[in-house]
Amino acid sequence: MALNTWWLYVTVVFLVSGTPGPNMLHVMVQSIQHGTARALASMAGLMSAVLLCLLASAAGLGALLKASPLLYDIIRYVGVAYLVWLGVKAWRAPVGSADEGEATPQRSLRALYLTGLGTGLSNPKLIIFAAALFPQFLDLHRPFAPQLGILVASFVVIESGWYCVYALGGRSLAAWLAPANRRRLFNRGSGLIFIGFGAALLGSRV
Repeated sequence: MALNTWWLYVTVVFLVSGTPGPNMLHVMVQSIQHGTARALASMAGLMSAVLLCLLASAAGLGALLKASPLLYDIIRYVGVAYLVWLGVKAWRAPVGSADEGEATPQRSLRALYLTGLGTGLSNPKLIIFAAALFPQFLDLHRPFAPQLGILVASFVVIESGWYCVYALGGRSLAAWLAPANRRRLFNRGSGLIFIGFGAALLGSRV
């Protein structure tokens, strides 16, 4: 892979990954509720989902989903239901101010990881995106595996960097969100956004 081709790929992925979406919102919410350190488990779950989607795309699942609208719709509907469930859960999340001595219940690292994994897997469009993106930057005259490794590794590094940015941004909001009324407003706002992502996914097509 030529260096200028790689830089173009990095630029595209940097811009796409930084766009606010379910993954970034999830990182920010978990960072606010559980702290940056514990949010690392959520980031690991999201990144596991990203890796699975990228590898599935490389293995041909993207082409299969394009060829089978029914399969794509089944996965899409499951993803919609999961995002809506996250939205309802965020809306109903308990709140409390520091003065009241209340705090968001701490979830286990395993639970945080699995929720992140589910959030990352809720959108099958990542597989389609990777299937459409990768071929644009692959040199057919060079070995396929090393190039794919570079593309996937670059994607992971850039995506992880954006997770950290959103997590730190979330922590900077934590003090402002300490009063119960602000935390309740944030929970309901993030819940509506998750539901909105689900609605957008419901209306999407391959």
